[in-house]
Amino acid sequence: MKKIYAVIDTNVIVSALYSTKTDAATVLILDFLTIGKIIPLVNQEILAEYAEVLSRKKFNFSSEKVSKWLKFFNEYGLQAVRSESQEIFIDEKDIVFYEVALSIEGSFLVTGNIKHFPKTPIVVSPAEMIQILLKQVND
Repeated sequence: MKKIYAVIDTNVIVSALYSTKTDAATVLILDFLTIGKIIPLVNQEILAEYAEVLSRKKFNFSSEKVSKWLKFFNEYGLQAVRSESQEIFIDEKDIVFYEVALSIEGSFLVTGNIKHFPKTPIVVSPAEMIQILLKQVND
């Protein structure tokens, strides 16, 4: 099975960390990350957003859990340079995730907020990403 490169939107991480279901698509995305089947694409802006959002008091994630995931993305994330896009975004903070996904041909942006991004084949939901991974196994 070849490795898949993907930008993981912050909402996917938050959802996975909140989930009590081990078979939830967002949880499976984190599982695929930890076993190296998905190589996360990051840059300093994305890492900063992960740190800021995961540390918010309203989420009540333990500092150990936040540190673990920030360390993971810092160590195993592939640093990527944004590829400029002319797309229009509802939330300008989303642009970096899309532009980093554009930086490596064949990569994806995994998000729970599909409607916030351009309708392109690289923008997929967690469930769609799982299907892409499973299809690879069966091919």
